[in-house]
Amino acid sequence: MTDGPARSRIGLLDHAAPVQLGTPDAALRFSGFREPGGRHLIVDGAEAFELSFPCGSCALLFRRLDEGARALAADALHDHLDEGVPAIDDPSLRGLVSTILPEGTYLPLLLSIESVLVAPGDDHDYFSREQVAHRGIDPTLGVPEDPATGYYRGPTRTTGEHETLFEFLVPMVPPGWNDRERVASYEERLRTGGAATVLAVSVLDRTQPFDSFDAHTGLVHFVLDGHHKLEAAARLGVPVTVLSFVSVDASLADEATVAGLPELLAR
Repeated sequence: MTDGPARSRIGLLDHAAPVQLGTPDAALRFSGFREPGGRHLIVDGAEAFELSFPCGSCALLFRRLDEGARALAADALHDHLDEGVPAIDDPSLRGLVSTILPEGTYLPLLLSIESVLVAPGDDHDYFSREQVAHRGIDPTLGVPEDPATGYYRGPTRTTGEHETLFEFLVPMVPPGWNDRERVASYEERLRTGGAATVLAVSVLDRTQPFDSFDAHTGLVHFVLDGHHKLEAAARLGVPVTVLSFVSVDASLADEATVAGLPELLAR
């Protein structure tokens, strides 16, 4: 037993080349850029989250819409993730993940992220802080964008003279719905050096207002499994391992920019 929470290296742990994964009848899918009403993350046929509008200059956004959004990992996948993921190229793990992703091209990333739990409007909220400083408040709204859910912030990186990369972990199940005993159990596991991995499907969205040289890019991880361990790690202030499959097809950033993510995240 250790004297306190286990510490681990922060940032990119491993990555692999983009790969074809998914199934045509997955419960999860992304609405296409050309579908009416903008972009959405859809779960069980219902719009679960509204995403950034694909205009290139519109604000970054992930707004929770449907309370029916749910954790998607089956028991076998959940148990596999609970054992930890030492390498990203585990074929049995990829096979399990592929059953819940929509067909497409994905960039696999294994990350260690120290996150902060954020409530809309609080001192760490991107939408009411950095986004307002970047582009002001949309006059048609009169207020900052509202994600309509608690979420987690990872690191913020300056990736160029006018480029900033923000990292978010967005739970399918709001943190307030988490079972307190399970969170406490994961806190104890993390205190004693236990392994635990969060699973996410992710998009990389970039926005640059017409009247600004500065661009914001959001790496948005939608949590498919690991809601309790993510909250436990945030409460302890320790890193958690995140296995992310970044959708090349659903991201606003182009394929070359998505492929360059490992280099940016390794800085």
